[in-house]
Amino acid sequence: MTSKEIGPGSKVGLIGLGLMGKPMGHNLWKAGYSLTVWNRTSSRAESLVAAGAKLAGSPQEVAAASELLITIVSDPPALEEVLWGAAGKGGGALAALPAGSIYIDSSTVSPALARKIAIACGERNVAFLDAPVTGGTWGAEKGELVFMVGGEAGAVQAAEPVFSVLGKKWFHLGPPGAGQTIKLAMNLILALQVDALAEALALVMGAGLQGEKLVEVMQSSMARAPVLDVKAPLLLKGEYPPSFPLRLMHKDVGLALELAKEAGVTLPAAAAAYGTYSAVKAAAKEDLDYAAVMKFWKR
Repeated sequence: MTSKEIGPGSKVGLIGLGLMGKPMGHNLWKAGYSLTVWNRTSSRAESLVAAGAKLAGSPQEVAAASELLITIVSDPPALEEVLWGAAGKGGGALAALPAGSIYIDSSTVSPALARKIAIACGERNVAFLDAPVTGGTWGAEKGELVFMVGGEAGAVQAAEPVFSVLGKKWFHLGPPGAGQTIKLAMNLILALQVDALAEALALVMGAGLQGEKLVEVMQSSMARAPVLDVKAPLLLKGEYPPSFPLRLMHKDVGLALELAKEAGVTLPAAAAAYGTYSAVKAAAKEDLDYAAVMKFWKR
């Protein structure tokens, strides 16, 4: 399946205006795309509507008005409701997508769900790309996200002008589901890195030393990692404003474990980290960044 190239002036729909979706919408509008948006909480659309975007009344309305549709929602149930409608009520964006359009899902869901969506899109002559992102809210704001893409090469090529507005890099990784597989592996690494740093800080501080001393040495060693540049200050201060919420990282590690079970792969470190994140999530009374895993050792 091939699709016509989407460029400035093309009609783009965006469903999901959270920490990532809203700045992505602003970048699309500034780049000259005709933008229609929808979010479950409509107040999230106010700044985009003020800029000139159109607020749709439903996911179906967005899809029907789009040459290219992007979804970026919180979890698999939210995506399924957007696409197929609420259980027992029917409706949904999928049935409204015009033949010949492109649909990009940038949520983080299971590869199995991505493949299910690809089949449903193929039946409607719609090109589907699973294209989850990494880069955090700052990457979304600056248009410097990294896309991990699964789907047909022709659709990737047609969507490249949109990827170039929203991101600094995009990788075509294979068939539908490939983007989600790589994204789950990526987030698993990030979850384990921050969990390991929290554990190491607990050890150092429990032995009577300042945690800053560990970070100082790490920054000049092979243990240095860019994620630690961002998360180490949060762990040391004990402040966790949600750039990447704990609830989403918990969900993604759970999805990685589900994928591992399907693939017959054992992930002992992931299973242990999932238990730690689960305990912190269960005790949290507010929406925190996943760096709040440090709270496990500060209880």
